[in-house]
Amino acid sequence: MPVTALVSAKSSGVTAASLALTLASKRPSLLAECDPAGGTIRAGFLQGEVGAGLGLYHLAAAERTGPDALAQAFANHLWTMDEAGHRKLLPGLTDPAQAGALGRTWPALSEVLHVLADDAGYDVFIDAGRLALESGRLHTTLTPAPLLHQADLVLLTVRGTEQSLTLARHLIDPLRTELAERGSGPDALGLLLIEDGPYRAHQVTEALKTPVLAALPFDASTAGYFTNGGNPPRGYGRSSLLRHARTATEHLEAAASRRKVQQQYPARPGNPQLAGVLQRLSERGGARG
Repeated sequence: MPVTALVSAKSSGVTAASLALTLASKRPSLLAECDPAGGTIRAGFLQGEVGAGLGLYHLAAAERTGPDALAQAFANHLWTMDEAGHRKLLPGLTDPAQAGALGRTWPALSEVLHVLADDAGYDVFIDAGRLALESGRLHTTLTPAPLLHQADLVLLTVRGTEQSLTLARHLIDPLRTELAERGSGPDALGLLLIEDGPYRAHQVTEALKTPVLAALPFDASTAGYFTNGGNPPRGYGRSSLLRHARTATEHLEAAASRRKVQQQYPARPGNPQLAGVLQRLSERGGARG
């Protein structure tokens, strides 16, 4: 299954979209909240149910000990979002100042995420937040660059508005160049369209010279629930956002599969020290309140 990273230029609904895709997937799924500016799911969707003792920041110390320690910490710091244990969350940072400690952790975390996707069949989504550039490159602290470099797909999330397209337009070429030079190739880049505004998918594709790989409706009530938490809106399980998100995950899997066939990627080498991730997840299923 693919590892898909979601990013935005500004306020395009990355977190709500990431949650929708994770919760709607037909397969086991995991959302890694890796926005260096700080996570919002803990205080929003989860309504403070998860404390600061669980989450991304704690992986930094474990990574310095070694791959096995990182694998164990990763499994221990997941939060299960459903009763069956099929939807998991790695909660994000509670303080943006913590981002500087993760520079060494991103590549190792990426490897763990690919183990889950490749060996355990998880749909893995990364909320990478707002893109930050420095001299035309991804900022090494304000963006989790290694996660984008190694992702199967990188989705620039945009709304169908003139403002959103204008902001995104300035990021397309630097991001495409970055993926060409340091990532898995420029064709990893696609768009996730939030259908808010007058522009439709074919118009957005033409305007940004980048394909729309999936689209989600602007569902204010469900997106508000994902952003702010509280009681789910009436008919939440049958909401247009979740129904379209389920279809979107299939489109993304198909796009990632086409890339692998076209690029003829060699199989990723196995890492016995990370194989324990799968066993620990199956044994415990992550934390749950």
